[in-house]
Amino acid sequence: MPLLRPFRTSWRAALAFAHDLAAVAAAWCAAYWLRFNLEIPDDFQAAMWARLPWVMALYAAIFALAGLYRGMWRFASVPDLERIVLAVGLGALATPALFTLLGLGAQVPRSVYLISPPLLVLAMGGSRFAYRWVREGGLFALVRHPQASPVLVLGAGHAASLLVRDLAHSGALRVVGLLDDDPAKQGAVLQGVKVLGPIGEVGAIAARTGASEAIVAMPGAAHQARRRAVELATAAGLKVRTVPALADIVSGRVRVSQLREIELDDLLGRDPVVLDLPGLRSFLSAKTVLVSGAGGSIGSELCRQIVRFAPARLVLFELSEYALYAIEQELRDAGVAAELVAVLGDAKDSARVGEVFARWRPEVVFHAAAYKHVPLLEAQNAIAGVRNNVLGTLVIARAAIAAGSAKFVLVSTDKAVNPTSVMGASKRLAELVCQALAREARATEFVIVRFGNVLGSAGSVVPRFRAQIARGGPVTVTHPEMRRYFMSIPEAAQLVLQAGQMGRAGEIYVLDMGEPVKIADLAREMIRLSGLSESDIRIVYTGLRPGEKLYEEPLADTEHSLPTPHPKLRIARARGTPQADAIVAEVEAWLQSPGTDAAEVRARLGRWIPEYAPAESAASPRIEI
Repeated sequence: MPLLRPFRTSWRAALAFAHDLAAVAAAWCAAYWLRFNLEIPDDFQAAMWARLPWVMALYAAIFALAGLYRGMWRFASVPDLERIVLAVGLGALATPALFTLLGLGAQVPRSVYLISPPLLVLAMGGSRFAYRWVREGGLFALVRHPQASPVLVLGAGHAASLLVRDLAHSGALRVVGLLDDDPAKQGAVLQGVKVLGPIGEVGAIAARTGASEAIVAMPGAAHQARRRAVELATAAGLKVRTVPALADIVSGRVRVSQLREIELDDLLGRDPVVLDLPGLRSFLSAKTVLVSGAGGSIGSELCRQIVRFAPARLVLFELSEYALYAIEQELRDAGVAAELVAVLGDAKDSARVGEVFARWRPEVVFHAAAYKHVPLLEAQNAIAGVRNNVLGTLVIARAAIAAGSAKFVLVSTDKAVNPTSVMGASKRLAELVCQALAREARATEFVIVRFGNVLGSAGSVVPRFRAQIARGGPVTVTHPEMRRYFMSIPEAAQLVLQAGQMGRAGEIYVLDMGEPVKIADLAREMIRLSGLSESDIRIVYTGLRPGEKLYEEPLADTEHSLPTPHPKLRIARARGTPQADAIVAEVEAWLQSPGTDAAEVRARLGRWIPEYAPAESAASPRIEI
């Protein structure tokens, strides 16, 4: 039965074993001592000593088989106490049975059989828990760690309990109080620390307790609740940190006490994406999957998410040697089971792309390779942007059709909606190319996924603001009313996978981006998270750059959307174009030998995309220049 387990030999186990045998002897003698009111008659005292070796030998055999020495005293817990009670209970039954069998029951009072087991449980269990209490800082904690800084913990759940225990052991921080909005928890004591009140009173409680820092220990709470806790603590002038994500704590990758600074994801992120895990496993498991632009921000995160679903092979297609090396090494170091194929190549190079697809025949293709920096593609680089974003898509898509790929997923952008930039128009043209090819392809389904800005992606505003703050400012914002949709890189990649799994031929999926965020507010949040204020770091407004909008739109004026089974995905009912059937041939012919004049590029884009209105000539009231 589970109780009987092998004896684990080590010097610690031997020491614990010796301690327990000493506890057996002490409990046996103490039972006689209590039975006779502290004065044991001589004949009973002799019987006590004569039978003690038998008692110790019997308990030694039971303890050795009961698994008492597999655990560590430092982590003694209720399961350890349960094993002690079971082992002592078995010994309490076996002792009188053995003495009766051997005829040694004389001069052993029955009360001794009843008194000694509770004393033994108390001695064995009490020693273990006392040792843990001392090791975790329960004894003279203030004396041992006089330098410990007082902190408040926001949240009084399981994560907070683990955190308080770990911090008491580390000695770097001293928890002076817990705060929780649940009235049932207020006034309660958790790991020796009292729940002092609701989170809304963090400022007053911090002033009363002398705390200068708050730790948000609510990893399982909704994003809005965590954000509110951060904002209240920050408004109270406290330094704020948080525990790791719940998934990391549960998986054992990190300890709850491995605190981190508050990031933008904590303030601007959303609740975790709920994925159709069985559907994604069926979609990706045991398949060959190719990701173009595998070293980019979105491409690399797609790779990290894809390997969770056990593909047979993951082909990493990337133009940048260093970016390809970095993602390949990261995945290898993580010990992914899938075969990794790292391929250098340009998406516009039809010969190289054809060779790769013919050799590996990917069943699922995610096309994430693109140029995406709006102002950079407006003038000298306009044709380069269009060739990379449109011709690259066409080459990869045709190779997927030739290889018999089951699914082709184009990673697009909300800048393709009513585009005002070359970058946005090029992505809209790539969408139209995929929709035209979807009509021709028989075995390959084309799915398009649009989303907005991604926090921390290469070329995004967040790394730029971070660098400007590190230099002491100023932080440059183009317009005080500019707004953008934001999501985290993992959320974007997960929703791309989900849309790819759900999508059917020619469908455009629009991700739920939540509410738009003012870029100026984003800058203020980043300054504040750096421990500074606008008096330390100025915000300077520089004016809209070429091709920029004041705000992005998930759908065009002529588009509508339909719901899907997933709450964060909708299908855009995008209008077609009169030239849809001929657009692929025309675009390919032009991009094989285009001119380099930016005005000609814009004119060509305008022919295929009537809603394209270059920013410098746009007069629509929805775009403020």
